[in-house]
Amino acid sequence: MRLQVLGCSGGELPRHRTTCFLLDGKLAIDAGALTASLPLEQLLRVDDIVLTHSHFDHVKDVPLLADLLVGRRRTPLRVHASTACARTLRQSVFNGELWPDFTRIPSARAPVLEIRPFDARRAFKAGGYSFRPSPVCHPVESVGFVIGDGKAGLAISGDTGPTVEFWRRVNAARRLSALLVEVSFPNDLQGLADVSGHLTPNTLATELAKLDRRGVPVLLYHLKPAYEATLRREVAALRLPGVRILKVGDRFDL
Repeated sequence: MRLQVLGCSGGELPRHRTTCFLLDGKLAIDAGALTASLPLEQLLRVDDIVLTHSHFDHVKDVPLLADLLVGRRRTPLRVHASTACARTLRQSVFNGELWPDFTRIPSARAPVLEIRPFDARRAFKAGGYSFRPSPVCHPVESVGFVIGDGKAGLAISGDTGPTVEFWRRVNAARRLSALLVEVSFPNDLQGLADVSGHLTPNTLATELAKLDRRGVPVLLYHLKPAYEATLRREVAALRLPGVRILKVGDRFDL
């Protein structure tokens, strides 16, 4: 399993792209940086997008990608979204007003993309991988995942504040080569982090204390660009073993 970081920030500025991870060149986890990162020939190899939740920075390239793919795919791009996220995509994005309904273009029988809802508590398969979702703490329905291909596994927290079920799922995973965890705001904005469902370095440390699997690399993402320098200092001050901050272009063979 090869993991490529296309975007790992909690906002956009030059040299900062929003959340998007690519597995083996064919499946994307979140869609914050697909069209800004990959040329068309590589985008055509992406058959599945799995979304953690409906917020704009995680779904924004789904409509942009759909527009690029018109007339270029024989089968629809599969977008896997929790029940609430799928509803938001249909009602608020592909509604013919904000964006054309590419689930019916060029025709209802042969659309550019299809939205496949999943239950936020039930395992499913996408692109040859198993996904075990867990609801996490965020203002909209948001999930973390434990993902496997039968040989290797990784976990991603999604956007979340302090949570419980996700850590149970991670600790129970048989194979786990990497753990991706969000951290968004500095410690002096703890109130903002709490109300918006995000972590600070302080709450990150508390969450990682729930992790039983010692030695699993912890890869941090979703840092808000306006606070990145402060966040880096505060994460470094924690001296947490095996923890590093991701950057665009990172690649991992798991």
